[in-house]
This record gives sequence, structure tokens and C-alpha cells, in this order.
Amino acid sequence: MPRKGVVTRALTSTGDLFALGLDTIRSTFKRPFAARDVLEQFWFVVSVSWIPAMLVAIPFGAVIALQLGTLTVQVGAQSFTGAASVLAVVQQAAPIVTTLVIAGAGGAAICADLGSRTIRDEIDAMKVMGVSPIQKLVVPRVLACIMAAVLLNGLVSVVGVLGGYFFNVVVQGGTPGAYLASFTALAQISDLWVGEIKAVIFGFIAGVVAAYRGLNTAPGPKGVGDSVNQSVVVTFMLLFFVNTIITMLYLQLFPGKGA
Repeated sequence: MPRKGVVTRALTSTGDLFALGLDTIRSTFKRPFAARDVLEQFWFVVSVSWIPAMLVAIPFGAVIALQLGTLTVQVGAQSFTGAASVLAVVQQAAPIVTTLVIAGAGGAAICADLGSRTIRDEIDAMKVMGVSPIQKLVVPRVLACIMAAVLLNGLVSVVGVLGGYFFNVVVQGGTPGAYLASFTALAQISDLWVGEIKAVIFGFIAGVVAAYRGLNTAPGPKGVGDSVNQSVVVTFMLLFFVNTIITMLYLQLFPGKGA
């Protein structure tokens, strides 16, 4: 019986999370649209995320470039190091790094804010007054996470590519021309689009999970702290799961120039 209860609660929470996501999408197109709240939340998420995102992007790009540079030398394919490094950063590393930082910084703050409102009964008071908490509080925060993810994804891509270029050319003695030429020879415009699409989806997941845990927090300060931790962990798990699915679908639809 205890195990069945745990499974039931897990399924119920999963259903409630999906329901909140659908309600958020539906409420986005309802009037009035809180444009000022969206801009304020967007500025807040970007302000707490852009520096950590850049700092994390540098070692990500360096590790990818160093690892792929060593591997391509072993197999005699040094001329493809640039293409492999840049594509790995643009398609995989940049969206993941961006969302991890947003979930750990902006998402945690969003969850704590909504959780504190919940334990003070502000959410129930809004419902009594006929104000939708989803439209008033959740939608601006989710849209802010999406916009911040798209913006920071481009920034992280540039920083990661430059970091990979530096470590491959300067540290490993690679050829600058070959590093750039191989990328332009093998890359597709869809490689850039899939990174931005991932950023949109991942930003939506980070915002919805943070909002869900904040609106369903347990009473007391400890409940808020637990909700913040759970929101970050759940976002990370969903992030890697969804990334695997999107990557598999993308490789089936766009196998690449060399396929």
C-alpha cells in the first residue's frame, strides 16, 4: 500500500505539472497581457544568469574542443575538429548550459517567490478576488524564462565556440583556417535552429517546473526551501530526458550533409 501511494502521488504530480503547462500556454493568449511584468521578470532572470552562463560556457567549450581534438588526431581527422566542436556546442552544450543556469538561478528565485506567496495565502486570496494566479504570476515568469533562454543561448554559443577555438588552436596547435572551414562545410542552418528550439522548450520547462513547485509548496519556510531544491532537480531530470528525445528526432529528420 505505501508503494502504491507513492506511485499515485507521483502520477498525480506529473499530471498536475502538465496541466499547469497547458494552462500557462492557454493563459498566455488571454487579455490583459502583463507586458510590464514580463519585462521585469525577463530583466531579473537575465541579470542573475548571464555571468554564470558565460563562466560555465568557457570550460564546456574547452573540454569539448580538447576531447574532440585528441580524438580526431588519433583517427586522422584533424580537419573536422572545428565542425565537431562547434556543432557540439551549438546543438548540445549551449541550450543545456543556458537552462541549467536559468533553473539554478532564476528558476530557484521564481519558486521561492511563489512559494512564499503560497504560504502567506496570497494565492488563495487572489483566487477569492477572481484574479487568476496563472495569468498574473505564472505566465510572465514562464515567458521571461523562455526569452532569457533564447537570448543566453546565443551568448553561450558564441562564448563556447570562442573558448573551443582558443583551446584547439592555441593549446593543441590546430590550424585556424581548418577549424573554421570544416564548420562551414558540414554545418546546416537547421543546426542553429535546433539549438534555439531547444532553448525555447527548455526555458518553458524551467519556468513551469519552478512555478509548479512554488504554487504547491508545503507550509513554512522549510517547505519553501524543499520546493526550491525539488524544482531544480526536476528541471535537470526533464531537461536531459527531453534533450535526448529532441536530438533523436533531429538526427532522423536532418541526418547531416555527410549522410
